[in-house]
Amino acid sequence: MWPVLLSLGLALLWVSAVRAEVLVQPDFDAEKFSGLWYVVAMVSDCKVFEDKKDHLLMASSTIEATVEGNLGIHMEFPGADSCKKVDAEYLKVGSEGHFRAPALGYLDVRVVDTDYSSYAVVYIHKTLRGALSTLVQLYSRSPDTSPQAVKAFKDFYPTVGLPEDMMVMLPKSDACAPQGKEAA
Repeated sequence: MWPVLLSLGLALLWVSAVRAEVLVQPDFDAEKFSGLWYVVAMVSDCKVFEDKKDHLLMASSTIEATVEGNLGIHMEFPGADSCKKVDAEYLKVGSEGHFRAPALGYLDVRVVDTDYSSYAVVYIHKTLRGALSTLVQLYSRSPDTSPQAVKAFKDFYPTVGLPEDMMVMLPKSDACAPQGKEAA
């Protein structure tokens, strides 16, 4: 019994240490980050993601900075024949660019890299159905993304232990076509 408890304790310490090393975008500016973003790629170690990754489509998020330093998020996820819409708030934790979203089960959200005008790499440590997992998303201001953005994404996610075979570039979908929204 003790070896199992010791192993569990060491595993939790390792996960905490890995998460602690994930840095945020230096001098993160929530106002510049606000606007329409497309989620063009993802990678995760989540079992649910693994089962569904080949059927996921490009989603969008409209982000608005709040006076308190939080981010209001309106997400739209295309399905087979409908568009699921979710509103949430990313609550600022500590430094700029570091958030949590309890309503979504997001324990740790970090904007790790962005140029504000074309791409962002977002790290999320979350709990889903009682299991902890890591998710990294590539945001783009348009449905098409640059090779430099994809490189930044692919350079980052292995640093948090996510494997290449769990990465997916998301196909475009018209199910949630933005209406009247413009990129910042």
